[in-house]
Amino acid sequence: MNKETSLNLNTEVSCEIGPTSNQKRSQQAFLIREEAALFEKDIPLPGHPCNGDSNRYPNKIADYTKALPHNKLGEVDLNAYGVLIRALSTGEPEVFESIPLGGVTKLVDPQAAYAFEMAGPDSHHLSIIPPPTLSSAEEASEMAEEYWMALARDVPFIDYDTNPITIAASADLSKFTEFSGPKVNSKVTTGTLFRGNLPGDLVGPYVSQFLQQDIPFGPKTIVQRNRTTVPDVDYLTKYQEWLDIQNGSAPTAENIYELKRRYIYDGRSIGEYVHQDFTFQAALTACLILLSYGQEALSPTNPYLHSTTQTGSATFGDAHALDFVVRAARPALEGAWFQKWLVHRRLRPEEYGGLVQNLLTGAANYSINPELLNSQVIAKIYKKYGTYLLPQAYPEGCPNHPAYPAGHSASIGACVTMLKAFFKESFVIPNPVMASADGLSLLPYTGPALTVGGELNKLAANLSLARSFAGVHWRSDNQGVYLGENIAIGILEDYRNTYNENFSGFTFTKFDGNIVTI
Repeated sequence: MNKETSLNLNTEVSCEIGPTSNQKRSQQAFLIREEAALFEKDIPLPGHPCNGDSNRYPNKIADYTKALPHNKLGEVDLNAYGVLIRALSTGEPEVFESIPLGGVTKLVDPQAAYAFEMAGPDSHHLSIIPPPTLSSAEEASEMAEEYWMALARDVPFIDYDTNPITIAASADLSKFTEFSGPKVNSKVTTGTLFRGNLPGDLVGPYVSQFLQQDIPFGPKTIVQRNRTTVPDVDYLTKYQEWLDIQNGSAPTAENIYELKRRYIYDGRSIGEYVHQDFTFQAALTACLILLSYGQEALSPTNPYLHSTTQTGSATFGDAHALDFVVRAARPALEGAWFQKWLVHRRLRPEEYGGLVQNLLTGAANYSINPELLNSQVIAKIYKKYGTYLLPQAYPEGCPNHPAYPAGHSASIGACVTMLKAFFKESFVIPNPVMASADGLSLLPYTGPALTVGGELNKLAANLSLARSFAGVHWRSDNQGVYLGENIAIGILEDYRNTYNENFSGFTFTKFDGNIVTI
C-alpha cells in the first residue's frame, strides 16, 4: 500500500480550499436546515374541511368501501368499516392488520397518510377544498361525464367535432347547472369536451406534445407508441361481477391488447397509459424532451444562461432538473394519501354506479340528484350494457383507495410545477404533432402555437382526466394538481437558500394563472 492510499482521513492532512473553514461550513449547513424547518413550522396550520357526507349517510354509501365486505346492495358491513375507522384514527399498525376484508384484494397503503418528509411541507400541513356532495348537481354532472366518457372511449380525439357520441355528450353536459368543465359561451363544445380547466388546455390537440413526441433517452430514442387495449371491451357492467369486485374478489377477466402499438389517440388508449405508467413517467418524459430543446428552452432565471465561463450541471443543469422533477412525485402522493384516508374517504364513480343501478331498478332508495336521472346518457348506458353500472376500462375496476384527490393528479401537479421552474414557459414547441384516427402514425399540427407552459398544463390535465376515461376518478378529484403544486413550491422554498450562484429565484405561472417567484 502506498503512502497516499494509507492516509487516515481523520488526520490533520486536509487539502480543501474555499471561503469557509470546515467548522463554519458545518454551522452554515445546520442553519440552512434549521431555517427551512422553522419556515415550514411557522406556516399557519390549515383546517381540513370535508363535504359532510360520511356523517350524513349512516350506511356509508358516500364513503369509499371497496375491498371490505358488503351486502347484496353493495353497502358496506358497518362493523368492518368501524375497524377501518379505528385503524385510521389511531394510526396503530396492528389495528390495520385486523381490518376485515371481503376477499383477496388489499387496501392500498393507508399508512402513507402518516409519513413525514424531510423537504417541503408536511402532508398534514396542506389543505384542499372539499369534493362535491353525493346528492349535489355537481356530482350528478360529473357522473354524467363519466358515463359519456365510457361511451366515447373509442372515439378518436381527432374525430370529436364530427362523431355523434361526442356531439351528443357536449349538448347533454351543457344542460347541467353545475358542470365545472370548460365551456365556450356557457356551453360545452366538442372542442372543450373532456378537457381540463388549466391555461392552455383548450389550445391545439387534446393530447399534450409531451405524450406524443419522441423521447431522447440517453444513447437511444423512444418512440411513444404504447401497448393499447382493444375497443368495445368494458368491465363491471354485470351486477354480480360488480358486486364481487366491491367485495375484494380478484377479477375474472384480463385486458385484451392490440397487436400493434399505437400513439395515444382516444380515451381508451390514454386510460391504458395511466393504467401501466410509473409514478413520474410522464414528467420524466417531458423533462427529457425539454432538455433536448437546448438553452433556449431554459428558464430565463437560470444563472448560467449568460455566463461566459460556466455551465450548469449539479446545480441548474440537467441533473438538477431531472432530480427535482422526480423527487416531487412521492411527497405529492403522501399529501394525497393523507387527504384520501384521513379527511375525505370519497367513494369512486364505480361505487356510485351501483347506487344508480339499485335506485333505478327499485332495489333501494338513494339521494341521487334528478339532473343525472333525467340525462339522456342514462338510457344510452342501459341500452348498450343492460345495467346502469359505470363501464370500467380495467378488469379490476378502480384502485383500492379512496377517490379524492387523485394520486396521478397530485403527482403530475407537483412534477409539472418543477418543470415550469426550470424551463421557459413561453418557448414555442417545434414541429408539433397529433395522432391519426387509428393511432398508428403522427400527423403535423398546424394550428395556433403550442408553448411549453400550455403543454405542461395540458399534460397535467391529460394525466388527471385519463383516469376518468377509465372510469376510476371524478373530474373534481383533479384538485390534486393544486395540492401537488403547493408541495413542489414548498420543496423549492426549502432549497432556495442552498445555492451559491447569483440566482434571482424560480419564477413560473401557477395553475391558477398567477405568477410566483421563489
